[in-house]
Amino acid sequence: MHQPNTILQQVPVQPLLQLEGLSFSYPNGHRAVDNVALALRPGIVGLLGPNGAGKSSLMRMLSTLTRPSAGRILWQGQDIAQTPDALRRVLGYLPQDFGVYPALSAREFLRYLAAVKGLPQRQVVERVDACLAQVGLADAADGRLAGFSGGMRQRVGIAQALLNDPQLLIVDEPTVGLDPEERMRFRHLLTDLAGQRLVILCTHIVSDVEASATDLAVLVGGRLCFAGVPDLLIAKARGRVWDWVVPGERMQAVRNRFPVSASLRQGSEVRLRVISSGRPATEARVIEPSLEDAYVSLLADASGAQDGGHA
Repeated sequence: MHQPNTILQQVPVQPLLQLEGLSFSYPNGHRAVDNVALALRPGIVGLLGPNGAGKSSLMRMLSTLTRPSAGRILWQGQDIAQTPDALRRVLGYLPQDFGVYPALSAREFLRYLAAVKGLPQRQVVERVDACLAQVGLADAADGRLAGFSGGMRQRVGIAQALLNDPQLLIVDEPTVGLDPEERMRFRHLLTDLAGQRLVILCTHIVSDVEASATDLAVLVGGRLCFAGVPDLLIAKARGRVWDWVVPGERMQAVRNRFPVSASLRQGSEVRLRVISSGRPATEARVIEPSLEDAYVSLLADASGAQDGGHA
């Protein structure tokens, strides 16, 4: 499971971004990223993993903010440790903790960031207005950021990441704190932006990648435990997902024995989606896995969880 994987082994063209044996360790010896190998083409790659899996450490290396402890990152065949500007020129990055100056308007804020990023002065006005329009904020461009919703601020964050018309767009946990409508709008925006770009969507929320990701990579404990298309991950979980209705008072006992990907209370009973390699109870019936089920199943395997066998 821990052998290097590539998303594009079957694609003959040169990938845009390659990770070769990539590792990162903190000074205290903790290895946050451990021997990750990937080859990525244009599209949306969903980088999934639980909190603490090493996703943000990986994103910081890809955005040239942190140097790897071992391994290489190649952008169009060039080692970014040797030529970081080759990637920085075409990189857009929305960090998890993106902040704004609330007293400024969206247009003022983006013009300021465009100057900081070194865009030619003659291009700033046109480029800022184009990016605001691209993220659906043209009509709100002169509104103060203090009055923007969380979803609108995230769109400003995407706009600043697009100022240099990047070929690689990295977004780190972009929908945390957004309401369902804003989350859906943000997913649609990422899909529209993909095109010939490589978009890396780093998240622990499966639904964020379910509707838009062309490929998935899953990190657990700093190691890459899956790389491929979503359908392949779902296929790995077939025969392992069970619909099981139990009395409400038994729910916790079931959770103690099996990974549970979803639960729905129905009066005094609870309908569970249970992950198990064998039938967990005579009344349980096998069902088609969702991506969420498949992800929970993968995490259970990666953590060495026992499925409990037959009841």
